[in-house]
Amino acid sequence: MRHLIQGFFGLLYLGLATRFRLRGRYWQWRMETALGRDRSAWPSAWARMKAILIYGAWSSRLRRSSR
Repeated sequence: MRHLIQGFFGLLYLGLATRFRLRGRYWQWRMETALGRDRSAWPSAWARMKAILIYGAWSSRLRRSSR
């Protein structure tokens, strides 16, 4: 997984920014827009983890490019 380290640090930064309130408004909105409301239609846990790490890597690259 080439996004592992960058994704982890991107998610760590987002966690710090949201004070790790994973049930907060931002994370609820993010999960709903990324995966939808119907949990039975969600992809497998492995596919979700991969997508979450890719999102973390993307957010890290976006934050770095805005400097």
